[in-house]
Amino acid sequence: MHKGKKYVESSKLIEKLKLYDTEEALDVVVKTAKAKFDETVEVHVRLGVDSRHADQQVRGAVVLPHGTGKKIRVLVFCKEENVKIAQEAGADFAGGEELVQKIQSENWFDFDVVVATPDMMGLVGRIGRVLGPKGLMPNPKAGTVTPDVAKAVKEIKAGKIEYRLDKTNIIHCPIGKASFGAQKLTENFDTLMGAIIKAKPAAAKGQYIKSVAVASTMGPGVKINPAKLG
Repeated sequence: MHKGKKYVESSKLIEKLKLYDTEEALDVVVKTAKAKFDETVEVHVRLGVDSRHADQQVRGAVVLPHGTGKKIRVLVFCKEENVKIAQEAGADFAGGEELVQKIQSENWFDFDVVVATPDMMGLVGRIGRVLGPKGLMPNPKAGTVTPDVAKAVKEIKAGKIEYRLDKTNIIHCPIGKASFGAQKLTENFDTLMGAIIKAKPAAAKGQYIKSVAVASTMGPGVKINPAKLG
């Protein structure tokens, strides 16, 4: 795979075999984010669990102190009496049957997060086949199936992110933009890692956090020392 000139230059700033402390690693990531746009900084955490087993799933949500720097569009499925409440809390779209039909007939996906009240999950289940693969299906563990739509919407808008294992037992999460600087990114990183550590399944054996890397959208990965993360 051909690497661009900026990527090659950025790679020279990283010691390949070194395991960095968090703030130092994020400082390097900020320096290597050389694209013309404000790059997103992502964390990749490999866990010592087996996601094929239900008792070793790691999933949840956490509000990052400085948000992600991205404007999140929220869709709320709720009964009529909750539509105004959801909209006043900042929801971009709120409703029921008509939104399900719009998704089904127009293949409409102008939203990033879906929230639903528990009494709407039967309706939402009808479009589970299209929401699921896109990671948009509301889930109680992520706080997106809730009777309190106002609280859910406000938290998401304030920078709440969901974390979950993929099939290779890795969690991929954005923790902000390169323009945040190392300190704010470190505070967001620490908040996310704290939540992941707290979510350790009782069935997990051996080393829980196998490896951690941070990288900007176009930049190379920087490895963080997992031994210092609790």
